This record gives sequence, structure tokens and C-alpha cells, in this order.
Amino acid sequence: MLQINNLKVSVNQKEILKGINLAIKAGELHVLMGPNGSGKTTLAQAIMGKAEFKVQSSKFKFEGKDISKLPVDKRARLGIFLAFQHPVEVPGVSVFNMLRRAKQSIQTPALRSLRQFGESSNASAPAKLGVRSRQGGTLGKTSPHAEAPRAIQEFREELKKYMDELKLPEDFSRRSLNEGFSGGEKKRSEILQMLALNPKLAILDEIDSGLDVDGLKIVAGAIKQFRLNDTGSSLILITHYARILKYLRPDFVHVMVGGRIVKSGKMGLAKQIEEEGYRFFSKTGLRGYSKPGL
Repeated sequence: MLQINNLKVSVNQKEILKGINLAIKAGELHVLMGPNGSGKTTLAQAIMGKAEFKVQSSKFKFEGKDISKLPVDKRARLGIFLAFQHPVEVPGVSVFNMLRRAKQSIQTPALRSLRQFGESSNASAPAKLGVRSRQGGTLGKTSPHAEAPRAIQEFREELKKYMDELKLPEDFSRRSLNEGFSGGEKKRSEILQMLALNPKLAILDEIDSGLDVDGLKIVAGAIKQFRLNDTGSSLILITHYARILKYLRPDFVHVMVGGRIVKSGKMGLAKQIEEEGYRFFSKTGLRGYSKPGL
């Protein structure tokens, strides 16, 4: 799914990532843990292709294709999704319309003409053309005349199901994206986007920060269900704490310190961090390094 070799990234001419090696197979959940400033968010942004994160050296492949030169929008169309640590407010753009347009934008190139036809005829385009369904395959493949209203209604019903799963109110999808949202609503909104867009690789950057016990259970439950849907999607979960992992079963846990992955292991590694903190890894540095298997 994702193969990273010797990733070095700088921001404002300062090297942040100093040689990351990471391999993620389809269906796996990898957890990145580490203290503030260790490079976790930089790694997430580099995978997503954000321009200000300058990749100095790397072999960067997604599903066997070199994506190192691709911009953010093309990586998104390939199926890479990033849930933001600090989502921005977008006044005047509803959650529903944002997600419907996002699905339209990642449809297969062969079907884009149908979207354009729907828009030019002043009708809503099929919301699910070329987008993977949770059961696999694609949805909404017939004529734009017949499918546009039906596809929109199907998407509305699908979104309602995910909102119920996340314990979000019925009017949530009509609200402007992140405007006036509580901290917990912003986190659940990011998970709602993941569920609706069904990416091949989802990167969740501190999705558990600021959540109370009930919110944490809801978000973790949705992530768990996302994995159980058997679409082969992979996840990278970035967190400071092991508490969300009590509800999930990661395949691998990686510790980042000073721009490097200094140790990789299983759930026991997260438990060690919970008991001892990051002081051991910070003190030992590369002496505690164990290179992740590729």
C-alpha cells in the first residue's frame, strides 16, 4: 500500500524528518507515537503532499506508484485522506455539500464528463460516480438524468447512517463546516469525512486529543467499524497517548523521536510508553533504534 524509504523533509530550510522508513500493507493499522516536535505531523503532511514540506530525499510509493511529485489533490484522488489536527472553519459551505463535492472530485476520470453534464444542465451531478462503496465496487453508473437525484438521496441516507454512528445531531450535515463546532464535534466531523469518502489510506492526526471518555469511545468505535468493513483500507493513527488503543488493535506501533522512528513494535510498546513515558526513548535516542521492517 505505502512504501517510504529514507524520507527526509525540511521546513523553512530546517530538517525535520531525518530518514524515515515505513511500509504499510493493505488493511493494516499503524500507530505513530512520540513527544511534541518529534515529526509526527510533518510525516503526515509529507505523505499528503503539502507544498511547504520539502522532501529532500525519499523513495515514496503508494500502491506501487511513485507519488513523490504529485500535489495534494492528485494524492487525494488516489485515495489518501488526512484528518486534520486543527480543522479550519469554512463559513457558508455545509458539511453535506463539501462531502458531496469531494466525492465528485475523486470519481474516475472516465466518468467526469457525466459530472460536468449534470452541472452544465443545472442539475446536481451523481455524488458517487467512480467512488468506492463500503461494499466494494462503484455506485451510480447509469445516466446522469436518472441517477443524479437518486445518487444524492443515497448519499444523504449514507451520511445519515454515519452521523448516527458518531452520535451527531440530524442537522449536523446542514451546518457550515467546522463553524461553531465544539472540539469534539470537529474530531467527529473528521471521522465522518473519512467514513463518507472511504479512502484507501486514512491518516488521523491526533484524532483523540481533547475528547472526553464518551467521545473517545464513539470515535474509536467508528474507526473500528471502518476497519471491519473489509475494503482493504489502511490507517495511520498519530497520538500522544495509548488510551484510544484500548479500543483498537494496531498491527504496529512506532515511536518517533527527533525526526526518526527509533523503535517499532506491537501493542506492548504502547503500554511501555504509557507506563514509562518517552523519557527512555529521548535519552537513548538512536541507541534504542530498531529499524522497522520493510
